[in-house]
Order: sequence, then C-alpha cells, then structure tokens
Amino acid sequence: MTAFSSRSFSTADLVDEHGDQLWVCDTQFRQFGGERVFSGRVRTVACYQDNRLAKQVLATPGEGAVLVIDGRGSLHTALSGDLIARSAADHGWAGLVINGAVRDSAVLAGLPIGIKALGTTPRKSAKAGTGQLDVPVGFGGITFHPGDLLYADDDGVVLLAG
Repeated sequence: MTAFSSRSFSTADLVDEHGDQLWVCDTQFRQFGGERVFSGRVRTVACYQDNRLAKQVLATPGEGAVLVIDGRGSLHTALSGDLIARSAADHGWAGLVINGAVRDSAVLAGLPIGIKALGTTPRKSAKAGTGQLDVPVGFGGITFHPGDLLYADDDGVVLLAG
C-alpha cells in the first residue's frame, strides 16, 4: 500500500480494503486540531508529564510526519498546547497523536494540523527533557515504530508497518 494524501482516504475504507495489513489503534481519542484527516510517517516520543523533548522535535522540519507521543495516558499535565502545536504546523508536521492531554483546546481547533489526544487539562508539563526519541511506543493494542505510516480521521487511527 502506498501513502495517501491527507484528504484522499477514510480509515474505515482503508480497513475494508487492506484488512490485516493494517493495525487499528483501540484508544478512543478526541479530535483537537483544525485538520480532522491527516496521515504521515511516524516519529515517536516516549515521555511522562514532560514535553520538552516533544517541543524540541516539533521545532524541526516535520516533512509531513506525524509525531506519536506516548505520555502513558496521563491526563495530569498537557503534552502540547497552542504554542507547540503552532510550531509543529509552521514546521510542516502533519499531525500529533498524543496518549495524554493537551491544553488551549479552543486555539488548537483553528490550527492547520491534525491533533488527537485523550483529553484536556490546563496544567503545564515539566520541562526537564526526560524521555526517549524515535523508540517503539505501544498503546491501544498496537506498537508504533518510527517510519510506519499512520492514517487518522474521525473514526480512528490506523497504522501500516513502514
């Protein structure tokens, strides 16, 4: 299967067409970004209540990639807000999939980037820079590897091994 442009697919149709070639993430995300349909090559950050590493990565050229941030499901602090998401959009990232929380949700809705996360909180995260970049991360019954192809829309997130 080849990569699709960000608006030429639906995850339901992809599953119907490609079945077992795709992995479906069972996590029930909420939509936050202005782009409700997005896709791209996966990059990953594993962190817990600390967004410094994600912020640094999203300030580099994204080249249409999707950053998958595994915050271990914590809703205590936000791993992205409006400033980080705006930086990501400005640097050419297609989207963020966050196993954790965001903040500034009203602003996120107007940004030209796809954002899926578990929920919201007004709390800022730590800035120590703890975490790991471009390592396999798992949640929702699947493992995201750097280089995999991710497709996301209102129905969910599906993954094709890179």
